[in-house]
Amino acid sequence: MDKKATFRVVNDEGKEIECEVLFTFESDETKKNYLVYTDNTTDEQGNVKVYASVYDPNSEKTDLQPIETDREWKIIETILESIQEESRKNEE
Repeated sequence: MDKKATFRVVNDEGKEIECEVLFTFESDETKKNYLVYTDNTTDEQGNVKVYASVYDPNSEKTDLQPIETDREWKIIETILESIQEESRKNEE
């Protein structure tokens, strides 16, 4: 069984939350590294909530930075959509 990569963050209320790393990638366009993760909670429609941040893979301490542009969000959304599509094909 594969061990899932997890990390802990402190939310706005000061509560520590365990998050699971879904995947990381470097964008050729922005030259930034992104971490896509979930806290395994769901929204009103039952979809698992997914978050993304910029991070430095060479840093000893993982310091997550906010995504600043609509273009960056579009890159992440495109990757998520392609992963979901691939997952659907594998289920058929």
